[in-house]
Amino acid sequence: MAAYRRILLKLSGEALMGDDAYGINRDMLWRIVTEIKAVTDMGVEVGVVIGGGNIFRGVAGTSTGMDRATADYMGMLATVMNAMALADAMRQANIAARVQSALNIEQVVEPYIRGKAIRYLEEGKVVVFAAGTGNPFFTTDTAAALRGSEIGAEIVLKATKVDGIYTADPKKDPAATRFARISFDEAIGRDLKVMDATAFALCRDQKLPINVFSIFKAGGLKRVVMGEDEGTLVHC
Repeated sequence: MAAYRRILLKLSGEALMGDDAYGINRDMLWRIVTEIKAVTDMGVEVGVVIGGGNIFRGVAGTSTGMDRATADYMGMLATVMNAMALADAMRQANIAARVQSALNIEQVVEPYIRGKAIRYLEEGKVVVFAAGTGNPFFTTDTAAALRGSEIGAEIVLKATKVDGIYTADPKKDPAATRFARISFDEAIGRDLKVMDATAFALCRDQKLPINVFSIFKAGGLKRVVMGEDEGTLVHC
């Protein structure tokens, strides 16, 4: 039985690359869709915020002398491409999906409208939120915290390459151990980089828990949704 009725899944653009250097790896895309289908089949309502780092990362653009706002808008457009690819793959897997964009591109995808997004979720459709918050200088982590709060999600699930939050970098320190649960205050005190500061503060203020888990572990998303010991739960 699912522990959560409505979730907000945060996917990085890099997750779509798989083992590729850039772009969208079709096999990885299908793996993610399979994970999402496993929880929608349980009746869980799913919203998704997706990044664009596999195509273009705004911060990297500024290192080449590009204006930060311009680079961030380009990054937002990259998230629209990823959202369209994800929604298309979900439809092929018989999952009803809709893309809503914080940037107005009505010829391509719907604009973000909170009430319509909630109605889609109630109808059992997966809503993929594209273009971040629609504003430069904000990350897709912040978009996840914002959309999760707006749609009444019960938890933000941050899908990463590692299976939770550790006491140290497990690649550098073999003695590092995974936290099963940790409070927002303790995560701040230990200076653990769970999400960017704005996103983390918003989740804490809204009492919106975060679970950090690996999207690369088969069945990981379903185990998180069922409330099992998967990843790290950040709670109030």
